[in-house]
Amino acid sequence: RGFKGGGLMSFIEIKNLKKIYNANKSIEVEALKSINLIIEKGDFCSIVGVSGSGKSTLLYILGCIDKQTEGTYLLEGKNVSMMSENELAQIRNKKIGFVLQDFGLIEEETVIENVRVPILFCKDKNLIRNFRNKAEKLLKDLGIENLKDKKVNLLSGGQRQRVAIARALINDPELILADEPTGSLDTNTAQNIMNIFKELNKSGKTIIIVTHNMELAKETQKCVKIKDGLICKV
Repeated sequence: RGFKGGGLMSFIEIKNLKKIYNANKSIEVEALKSINLIIEKGDFCSIVGVSGSGKSTLLYILGCIDKQTEGTYLLEGKNVSMMSENELAQIRNKKIGFVLQDFGLIEEETVIENVRVPILFCKDKNLIRNFRNKAEKLLKDLGIENLKDKKVNLLSGGQRQRVAIARALINDPELILADEPTGSLDTNTAQNIMNIFKELNKSGKTIIIVTHNMELAKETQKCVKIKDGLICKV
């Protein structure tokens, strides 16, 4: 689709994307080699590949955490590589929700305080004012409202991942990026977390999951396979 037909714009468009670590040094590592990819709004996409294939690197570039060495990344038609640090921070805060394998939570804080973290960087006065109501509804939807005042270090892996998902959703982002979100969970809990992502996708969220679990990847609408920094199958 892309820009063809009626001038339709893709949600995410990546062209000839390369990422080289230690560029111009004796030990260059080419993590991504000329990646081309289109993600439409509302897609549920998995990125699969063995460890070191470049899948997490691609996710971090999509999430505006890392920058490519060459190539173009268009998000809603805007060239991300031309944006200032301030603009990138705004996109990360408003448009993107992150879910990480190690949860990335503040262990000594309560569930509700962890969900509050993105609000600390938010300029939306309405969201700041209504934070508690919204957070409690999210936690209820995720089946952990009874844990809101519990410290994170007392929770199970599945409960922590639900807290991480609530934190990713608090700003109502359009795009959810998840890096091995079920990697440290047992099979049953992993499936429960995957079902949550499916429901979020049905509600209109665009979701991209990096995983090495092919069984879970089969449950997404689109599967992008990366090998040695190249897309070998979409």
